[in-house]
Amino acid sequence: MKTLFLLLLFCHVVSPVTHSLHFLYTGVFGDQKWPEFVGVAMVDGAEVIYCDSNISRAEPKQDWMTKALEHDPKHMDWFTEECHAGHRSFNAMMKTLMESFDQTGGVHIYQRMFGCELDDETEEVNGYNQFGYDGEDFMKPQALITKHKWDTDKAALAHIKSLLTQLCPEWLKMFVNSGKSSLLRTELPSVSLLQKTPSSPVSCHATGFYPHRAVMFWRKDGEELYEDVDQGEILPNHDETFQMRVDLDISSVTPEDWRRYDCVFQLSGVKEDVVTRLDKAEIRTNWGNIGIRKDEGGQQILNSTISGKAGIRHNRGGKHTCSLFHLIFCTCHSEMKHPLREICDL
Repeated sequence: MKTLFLLLLFCHVVSPVTHSLHFLYTGVFGDQKWPEFVGVAMVDGAEVIYCDSNISRAEPKQDWMTKALEHDPKHMDWFTEECHAGHRSFNAMMKTLMESFDQTGGVHIYQRMFGCELDDETEEVNGYNQFGYDGEDFMKPQALITKHKWDTDKAALAHIKSLLTQLCPEWLKMFVNSGKSSLLRTELPSVSLLQKTPSSPVSCHATGFYPHRAVMFWRKDGEELYEDVDQGEILPNHDETFQMRVDLDISSVTPEDWRRYDCVFQLSGVKEDVVTRLDKAEIRTNWGNIGIRKDEGGQQILNSTISGKAGIRHNRGGKHTCSLFHLIFCTCHSEMKHPLREICDL
């Protein structure tokens, strides 16, 4: 595996014409309870293909993807071989990395994420090829020798460039067309105001929305607030919708000023905002009614402020940064029981 260019992954916000195809690889050394190698392909944030070192062939994860691959099985052959090649590369790379970092044992995680993003209107393609080791950017001083080898392998660089700028966009167009009934849908969220204690921040929590291209923020007198707010992350639900929250510190807000605040949710492709006024009577707490309630869509919501440490973080500059480890182990396999689950639940 070679690198063409290295950068942080950013996911576009509120862009109804941008689609993405991401390939996520993770290898775990030193923990035999989990597959040594896992590969996932994701289209617009939805897991569509899965493979690991314990199975012989990649598996489609969406009905529409199964049908698409039945008409063009060579793509599944490519995914299967790519997964096997990724596993072989992981074994070789792990040995090199552990020697470079002077490591002889323990649990270590090697990650690779590559793919493309396509703008339907402009046909602009952005490709990326990113590596990580033990949760950090791969390009540390200890890895410079490996990076130099990659940069001088012109044939491999040309192959990666072709994959990211030609093949990947072609596949992405085909997959979006095959799964448009699912991928191009919009679902509005259920929005709630949550609070742990009377002195805690008030959390505006939206759940059940799709796609994940959404923003949410607090306003005062119609103006967006940048101070006294804590922007949460976009997290996956088990039904392939998403949730997010944004907290407002109300310690300096007088009771008569509450009516001046509201929470605004904006979803890509939807013109009207979902606006929720700050109202003490509407706040769900866990000091008066402890438990779990169900929203209108039947999803369970804890009656407390939601706190997530994994997923897609929103920056008001207009981008999201994604945690590769959590995308693979927590987003894609959140319903599975595995030894790393406690990390996902932090």
